[in-house]
Amino acid sequence: MSEAEVITRIEAGVGRITLNRPKAIHALNRSMCEAMIAALLEWREDAAVKSVLIDHAGERGFCAGGDIRMIADSGASDGVDAKAFFLAEYRLNALMFGYPKPITAIVDGIVMGGGVGISEPADVRIATERTTYAMPETGIGLYPEVGGGWFLPRLPGQTGVWIGLTGARLKAADTVALGIHTHFVPSDGVETLKADLLAEAADPAAVAARHAKDAGPAPMTAHREAIDRLFAFDAVEDIFAALEADGSDWALTQLATLKTKSPTSLKVTLRHIREGAKAASFGDNMAVEYAVSGRIGATHDFQEGVRAVIVDKDNAPKWSPADLLGVTDATLDALFAPPPDNEKWTPLA
Repeated sequence: MSEAEVITRIEAGVGRITLNRPKAIHALNRSMCEAMIAALLEWREDAAVKSVLIDHAGERGFCAGGDIRMIADSGASDGVDAKAFFLAEYRLNALMFGYPKPITAIVDGIVMGGGVGISEPADVRIATERTTYAMPETGIGLYPEVGGGWFLPRLPGQTGVWIGLTGARLKAADTVALGIHTHFVPSDGVETLKADLLAEAADPAAVAARHAKDAGPAPMTAHREAIDRLFAFDAVEDIFAALEADGSDWALTQLATLKTKSPTSLKVTLRHIREGAKAASFGDNMAVEYAVSGRIGATHDFQEGVRAVIVDKDNAPKWSPADLLGVTDATLDALFAPPPDNEKWTPLA
């Protein structure tokens, strides 16, 4: 393969985007986002391009997220590089969401964070038995952005709240059952699927439907009633209390997981999901995320989360505040405050 981190080309009427940073599991950086934007803008008015296909090189995964180390380093200084990355990434997410031609994403392997942002807007989202989906941001002092405020509250019941708060890792049976991914195709059938997508460029949904198999029973189904009941509150403290009062093994496991997460991130995430449910448009949600993300990179918990998980790898972050009571409404209001007009996020023309 080319040394380029994103390979773009047109094949048989399909605009092809291949992520090509396998050693980093295709973690997104600004130049990768800009390369994808450039290709999508070029193909948008090209009558020869009937649809778009996004896939990845290698077998480790589709995309593990964004360039978290860079965001933390930037947040520790002036934040300029982090904001530039978020501007490009969120413009890419919005461009994909409103794209006039069908987009297919083949999500074979790990898909987390930024990888969710470049697959959820696709019309056809194909999982395999190797797919592992998660929004694990609360474990590093961040929150589920890249459109998470739009997609998570629109999942069935309270499953989006559960996913966003706990960072639950889901396999294809669950993701297809929830509608996160539209089809399940075994990994050994992916190359044949791609060949057929090139042969029938104008109708990728029909091609995917022909190749789709049964993903099997969804393990999460056994816990749907509990999820919808215990994660239905508008305060994280109430969710904690409900899980403790329930007392089942599953509920107490969720509670134990939540207690390892950044208290600030948990409250930011729940507010974001609840407010995102009321957003008038995807673009409105992305404007909120740009404001919050531009500020949260400088916070103690994000810096500490990256240190613990990515830099030192001791997986022992020391959150501050250390408990939910210490996270005030004033702190949340400051993070969510609208930015000045000259610093607001804007979509591409």
